[in-house]
Amino acid sequence: MYKREKKSWLKHLDFTILDIICLQFALIAAYVMRLGWHLPYSNEPYERLAIVMVLIDICVVFFFEPYTGILRRGHFQEINASVIFCTIIFAGILAYEVAIKQTEIYSRQVIFSYWIISMAVVYLERIFLKSLILGRMKKEKNLSKMILVTTAEYAKEALLEFEHLPYRDFAVSGVVVVDQKLRGAKICGVPVVANADDFYEYLRTNVVDEVFINGNTRESSQALSNELLEMGITVHFNLVHMNALAPNKVVEKYGNYMVLTSSMKIASPRQVFAKRLMDIVGSLIGLALCGIAFLIFAPLIKIQSPGSVFFSQIRVGKNGRQFKLYKFRSMNVNAEEQKAALMEQNEMSGLMFKIADDPRIFPVGKFMRKFSIDELPQFFNVLRGDMSLVGTRPPTVEEYEQYQLHHKARLGIKPGITGMWQVSGRSDIKDFEEVVALDTHYISQWSIGLDFKILCKTLQVVVTGKGSE
Repeated sequence: MYKREKKSWLKHLDFTILDIICLQFALIAAYVMRLGWHLPYSNEPYERLAIVMVLIDICVVFFFEPYTGILRRGHFQEINASVIFCTIIFAGILAYEVAIKQTEIYSRQVIFSYWIISMAVVYLERIFLKSLILGRMKKEKNLSKMILVTTAEYAKEALLEFEHLPYRDFAVSGVVVVDQKLRGAKICGVPVVANADDFYEYLRTNVVDEVFINGNTRESSQALSNELLEMGITVHFNLVHMNALAPNKVVEKYGNYMVLTSSMKIASPRQVFAKRLMDIVGSLIGLALCGIAFLIFAPLIKIQSPGSVFFSQIRVGKNGRQFKLYKFRSMNVNAEEQKAALMEQNEMSGLMFKIADDPRIFPVGKFMRKFSIDELPQFFNVLRGDMSLVGTRPPTVEEYEQYQLHHKARLGIKPGITGMWQVSGRSDIKDFEEVVALDTHYISQWSIGLDFKILCKTLQVVVTGKGSE
């Protein structure tokens, strides 16, 4: 799944919220300096003024776009921008006082002190937040990993374009040169990671979020795009021709290129925000339940199978990222070693392992699995951002290493505690290809409404224990 670039005020919602908080702080400071140690919100006229300030701020954000290019501004430019922003807010406050004919109610010292304090506080807040954002960008921890697919002729030109961008949400992690054997070389400091012959193998075994195609012919770009989309990878290519791509497509600016972007699912910033908010709220509730379950089941686990209460395992998440998944332990401590001897009893067709009446599971573990109690510690993974409440089942590293190209499509979204497969009677599904089909259908049809529907079905499965064996 690809998150479309934020537009308008949503792109800098963080600055908007912090500016509002800082303006309120400035009002409180000015009020206390003039009228004593109590909040202005206890004084009805100033309480109304505080609300009006928020409304004025929102109007300024919508009509004046004060955050345009904010991450590219230097310190002196930011001083100028902060002064202009706070002065417009100040002028709006004066206009409000005149409009309601209540200028005599408000202390002029409070209002002018607020103006001066707001400029200083807003400036410092913006500098601090920008330093955090730019610092995270430099570490490339939260940037999408992008591969450039191009010819030798256009490789350097494209890389220099990306290199000189002052703000981007992607990092070029490698280059694929399709018309020459340059693997192992570097272009502008970026390694050539594959040639045309071994490009797909590189995608299968490495973390790749997006592919940018530049300089290829129309026919080769279209063919390559279709192959990459089947793997769940987001595709961009330099716009020359606009036809014959996937249904989910959007024209957007990518760096200094105008591209036609296509993906299995293109989500709006509002949808992504809503999903993450749902994950955070749900994970906090889930962790509270996890704490209760720990008090009840931890002693039983220790009695029936001495060892750690929790089980952790490296799993593969979005587009090949690895993370440590946590569960309540429901199997013997040496369950992984016993798995090899049980492979002949595997009931799944494909790259998953499942057998009925697994001898590795101790009695209370069977109860926990029936009602999905063993999954509760995964809410910690959701809170960390490794997983989502709803997604696809995260494979083990061993399973992932055996994936074919089209299997990787199910990793195009964060893995989830529950998902389409889990609520479709997972004990009855024996074919891994059917699991892949369900997962890719979920990704391509994803919506917040679908997540709520799956969560409701999950509650039914948990309560009844149906399909959870």
